[in-house]
Amino acid sequence: MEPAAFIGAAMVIGGLIGQGFEMKKIRESARTDEQLSSQNIFADKRNFKWYAIIAAGFVLWYALSGN
Repeated sequence: MEPAAFIGAAMVIGGLIGQGFEMKKIRESARTDEQLSSQNIFADKRNFKWYAIIAAGFVLWYALSGN
């Protein structure tokens, strides 16, 4: 694997860790069981920035790995 491909891998790992912390904050802010459904957690607008970082990381990882 090319050394530059580590940038993409780091973005994927960082995005997954960041999304985990963000989902923890979302769960803590939900007060009722009705708001805590998994559909609401994954579709929350605060997660979309992490989805974008993860997707960009996968694209860079693939593009820079020489495949």
